[in-house]
Amino acid sequence: MDLDLTPEQHDFREEVRAWLRDNVPAQRLPPPSTSEGLEAHRAWERRLNEAGYAAIDWPRAYGGRDADLLTQAIFSEEYARAGAPERVNVLALGLAGPVLLRYGTEEQRQRWLPGILSADEIWSQGFSEPDAGSDLAALRTAAVRDSDDLVVNGQKTWTTLGRVADWIFALVRTDPAAPPRDGITFLMIPMDAPGVDVRPIVQINEDAGFSEVFLTDVRVPLANVVGDMGDGWRIAMATLAFERGTGIGNHVRFSDNVRELVALARTLGVAHDPIVRDQVAQLYTEAEVFRHHMHRTLTLMADGKPPGPEASLSKLYWSEMGGRIFRAGLELMGPHAELTEQADASPSPPGWHKRYWYSRAATIYAGTSEIQKNIIAERVLGLPKEPRQSTGGER
Repeated sequence: MDLDLTPEQHDFREEVRAWLRDNVPAQRLPPPSTSEGLEAHRAWERRLNEAGYAAIDWPRAYGGRDADLLTQAIFSEEYARAGAPERVNVLALGLAGPVLLRYGTEEQRQRWLPGILSADEIWSQGFSEPDAGSDLAALRTAAVRDSDDLVVNGQKTWTTLGRVADWIFALVRTDPAAPPRDGITFLMIPMDAPGVDVRPIVQINEDAGFSEVFLTDVRVPLANVVGDMGDGWRIAMATLAFERGTGIGNHVRFSDNVRELVALARTLGVAHDPIVRDQVAQLYTEAEVFRHHMHRTLTLMADGKPPGPEASLSKLYWSEMGGRIFRAGLELMGPHAELTEQADASPSPPGWHKRYWYSRAATIYAGTSEIQKNIIAERVLGLPKEPRQSTGGER
């Protein structure tokens, strides 16, 4: 791929850089799992949308800029470098929105896409269940047709932003007699519908970013089915490819994280320790390897090739690499890693512990590392399949 920027792309980079410099909040926004944080993130998303940056890769007809992959990469890199807020509606922008653009009807696009861009409607994802996470085809949430509705009963878990979401895009079983992958339907469910019970899951950092969602006789119009009845597995696999996807911008964050690690080593007075230097050099090299891997992925996609099983290489790499970087920082801090960031004696970079905890989750959502390794082994390397193949993901 020719990564030399055109004059227009240079101008776009400068435009984005200037806008972010003038608009990124000086202070980190509160967590979106709180009422205050949710409103702050909504306000930020509206500002992005008004400036035309909410989803630059979407078609102009639906609020995007028709941006090509390299332009999208430019925006993602600059967004990461600016330390801009996390995207609160990322599940809608990166998953539900692209699904609607590819598989939805025009009426569905007009109904949901504007609220996604403005974050007036926050979305969560309803794939994982207590006994169907990585083995997604084992899901049991049932939807039975009754006139013009589907009546849904079941449970979803590890539902990101379920506590504050307005909608959940979910997989439900509409044909229990069909083979496991053939009886699944992709359905948009309003979270305020009667029968929806959301129970927050409080994490070790006292955040409630995930929830259990119980669905009891929830009536959902047939108009909320995306694609055809029974076609949910195919749409879900496309959704997971979006999620595992390219990881554009992650390499910038990894490079920034390694720089934070260097600064931490200097603060602790161990920057000249040869073992520490070797460890940091290894992590820097891994970040550069990932950067080049992302360029390769962009090359394939620019040639019109959709993310295939190779997307699992990206997902496996970035999800496990983040954990290695943050774990290295905690090891450098030694006993001081036991302190909270607010402690006077804590040398921890801002948010380091939280990022470490979240990096552990990254090896699970969008498909566990074990599942990614199976996909790579079977579909990329051509190794024999396991007797029972399971493919899927959590979020």
